[in-house]
Amino acid sequence: MQIHQVKRNTKEKKHTQLGRGGRHGKTSGRGGKGQTARAGNKRRPQMRDEIKKIPKLRGYKFASIQNDFYPINLDALESKFNAGDVVSLETLIANKVVRIRGGKNPRIKILARGTLSKKLTVEGCTMSETAKSAIEKAGGTVKQ
Repeated sequence: MQIHQVKRNTKEKKHTQLGRGGRHGKTSGRGGKGQTARAGNKRRPQMRDEIKKIPKLRGYKFASIQNDFYPINLDALESKFNAGDVVSLETLIANKVVRIRGGKNPRIKILARGTLSKKLTVEGCTMSETAKSAIEKAGGTVKQ
């Protein structure tokens, strides 16, 4: 092989000049006037500035998730449990009423939506006063 037989692997690409008339004349593909049309326009993203204002150790995004209760209504207990069953965190997870969040057991609160006609024993769950009275009215017991 000689020097006049050597070829490039890729074709030579012509550099397009901007602002010299033709297709890229006038604004040279930069839009209208103002800061974005000038040379050296490197503005920081606004979201970065907002994130930098939040203190790192405050737990800004996750504070509400950690303190929230997992709401369970009486109609869910009615459909998933039989009469005489014990309702606790373990049985709620086993019956797929509650999912484990982030590898930690969730805090549960039983609310009074729906009706309960079965006698259930509830252990270790926070509940509203109306839910507690509905469970006791159906013949169940509440243990803290």
